[in-house]
Amino acid sequence: MGKLTGKVALVSGAAQGMGRATAELLADEGAIVYGGDVVQPTDAEGSPVRFVHLDVADEASWAQVVSGIESDSGRLDVLVNNAGVIAYEPILETTLESWNRVMSVDLTGIFLGMRESIPLMRDSGGGSIINFSSIWGLAAVSGAHAYHVAKGAIGNMSKNVAVTHAADGIRVNSIHPGHINTPLTERQDEAVSAVVIGKTALKRAGEASEVAKAVLFLATDDSSYVTGTEVIVDGGYLAQ
Repeated sequence: MGKLTGKVALVSGAAQGMGRATAELLADEGAIVYGGDVVQPTDAEGSPVRFVHLDVADEASWAQVVSGIESDSGRLDVLVNNAGVIAYEPILETTLESWNRVMSVDLTGIFLGMRESIPLMRDSGGGSIINFSSIWGLAAVSGAHAYHVAKGAIGNMSKNVAVTHAADGIRVNSIHPGHINTPLTERQDEAVSAVVIGKTALKRAGEASEVAKAVLFLATDDSSYVTGTEVIVDGGYLAQ
């Protein structure tokens, strides 16, 4: 029996990268997993994940997905808000359009996801919410202004909901990956990646599966006394 047998989970940004690794690991541990994304993965056939269309920046899209989960499965025990985008511009080069795009996905998407999911999770007897931030939500480098701001807000947003809904049996934590091998970092300037990896204590990039295992811990009763905190998965970057 898996650690999540009988549970229902929703993972946003599940088509690839850390979202895909997380969704499939939760499914492997026995959960019914709905993987939301704006794109349908080309290799969805044969996956244990039930892929659904989800635009995290759209209120109606969240409502439709959560309503569908309630109709199909009757409950929701785990919400993983993973979907995100990045923009690299420093503040003086950040347009309002770029700012709004990053905020709508990285921050508003998490707000909408929690707000829409909490009533069903509460009715299910509680559960666990894991919100993806970043090491750049805890520390800064030059540039990527909007991304830093959004990721920094996620930690406090998670703590607020953790305190507000503790009595409902809902735990909320933020997870802060470092440099992880994903399609997003593959598109990043190699020089930028080299600098981050060079400053990482373990001197390598992380794998999506390593982050997924940390999410699994937060999703299960193994972390029953963990709420309102930041879990860092960064190979020791922030320790130095």
